[in-house]
Amino acid sequence: MKIRRGWLSILAAASVLVTLVQADAAHLKDSARKHKIVYQLDDAGVDKAKFVLGNIRNHISGVGGSQNIEALELVVFGPALKSFVQGSMDPGLMQMQNYSITAEQLPPKSLILPQGGVVRIMELQEQGYIYMRP
Repeated sequence: MKIRRGWLSILAAASVLVTLVQADAAHLKDSARKHKIVYQLDDAGVDKAKFVLGNIRNHISGVGGSQNIEALELVVFGPALKSFVQGSMDPGLMQMQNYSITAEQLPPKSLILPQGGVVRIMELQEQGYIYMRP
């Protein structure tokens, strides 16, 4: 009787896993669909920044690669800005005025948002971006 119950549990678990894998891969079948994603980072600290960048890398992989992404933005503001100042940026992150940070101190291609980070996130959501705040 114990052996039979054990096999039933294994079969139930296996069928749940198969269902999850099929459901998980469903987004990959629609190759015409491109994702638009905005990530928010406002928490201070290198560990948090690395965590968010890791989430972005996993997100790209999870949707089948960058060819399935129309646009992806990381909006960094508030205390998190200090983690991205060149010269003091943690090597693992290589990737304003309120914090005495100039545009020249930020990584190349960074955009200064005169409207602020939260307004940019709102604008992107209005354009159909999916909002992520890990």
